[in-house]
Amino acid sequence: MLSWLRTRLRQGIRTIRFPADVPAFPERFRGRPERDPARSGAGPLDIGACLFSPEESVYSRDYRMATSTRDALVTPTGEVELARALEERTRKLFRRSLRLRSVVAGSCNGCEAELTALGNVVFDLGRFGVQFVASPRHADGIVVTGAVNRNMRRALELTYEAVPPPKIVIAVGACAISGGPFAGSPEAGTGVGDILPVDLWVPGCPPHPLTMLDGLLRLLGPIEQGQRR
Repeated sequence: MLSWLRTRLRQGIRTIRFPADVPAFPERFRGRPERDPARSGAGPLDIGACLFSPEESVYSRDYRMATSTRDALVTPTGEVELARALEERTRKLFRRSLRLRSVVAGSCNGCEAELTALGNVVFDLGRFGVQFVASPRHADGIVVTGAVNRNMRRALELTYEAVPPPKIVIAVGACAISGGPFAGSPEAGTGVGDILPVDLWVPGCPPHPLTMLDGLLRLLGPIEQGQRR
């Protein structure tokens, strides 16, 4: 026990003071894509469909790219309009206690691994009052990952229906946003936006935990209001 306590004291506080402090990302980190005609062609860049491969684009170090609309992810330059806060009444209701149900709708589990990381000691999502729950009847909204394949579509709709209003929908990852590499196939459409109204779009393949955390706090209002945790 004494050895454990000494180790913890030596390590110090591991939780980042987000958004006041942002950790140094590793060299291989790929943030928001930037416009590169040589790789992405002459048309606009669709960050929501980007799989973050080196062949698609060049990448900045900016983790902030969650938006309030699907259209905001289609950009001629790579710049995006970041997520806006919910309307005041809904924001006041959710600000101190947001419960989310995860729906894995045909995923490789990469996005789920990053969602799980949000609960670790570094990111500590729970300190902001946001937690994942086991039942949609106990939730304020759902987080959708995966391409929403044919077998999962009805399950997703039933989960959404079971969440009491008011409720929010968060699309996480390229597959949930656009269908990812499976877009337009007979088994998957072009994202959850064709099925449910989406309040927050979090691009990435998979998104970094800070991209998700930044989007959630913009949706709930603390970042715009200058609050620090």
